Amino acid sequence: MRDVRITGTGQLLNLSRDLRRAGGARLQRNFARRIRRAAEPLRDDLQTAVRSLPVRGQGAAKRGGPSPTSRPLRATIAAAVRISVRATGNPGARIWIDRAALPPDMRNMPNKLDEGRWRHPVYGNKRRWATQYASPWWDVTIRRHASRMAAEVERVLDDVQRDLS
Repeated sequence: MRDVRITGTGQLLNLSRDLRRAGGARLQRNFARRIRRAAEPLRDDLQTAVRSLPVRGQGAAKRGGPSPTSRPLRATIAAAVRISVRATGNPGARIWIDRAALPPDMRNMPNKLDEGRWRHPVYGNKRRWATQYASPWWDVTIRRHASRMAAEVERVLDDVQRDLS
């Protein structure tokens, strides 16, 4: 699973340099706020996609039911989806899963969910294993938002460049 980044393009770098030169802290905050707003629907859709992801099982896991723990897998992963925005240095937006926000035994689960298959012991019993399956969700969701994000960022760049002129 890869982070989503819209960074490093020539326009973003030039705009960042112009913002620094103009000394416009207000412009930088405005730029960062608008880029964040452009990325928020993608974050929200990623969270919804993982929360509603159907998980199928084989073996003991096929019986299903509510999570036996207080940390349901999909809700925990959804809560760890983050956005960060930079207006200086290497400007842009990044959407990722913050593995530090996940419990230690779940840190690899976002990748496993997206790969579509994982095995685990049934209730910790290492003599009994279950296989579970899910559909890819990360790249599929990002592809749906790619053109909208590109258009939003382009519009923000044009607006900020117009303010600088």
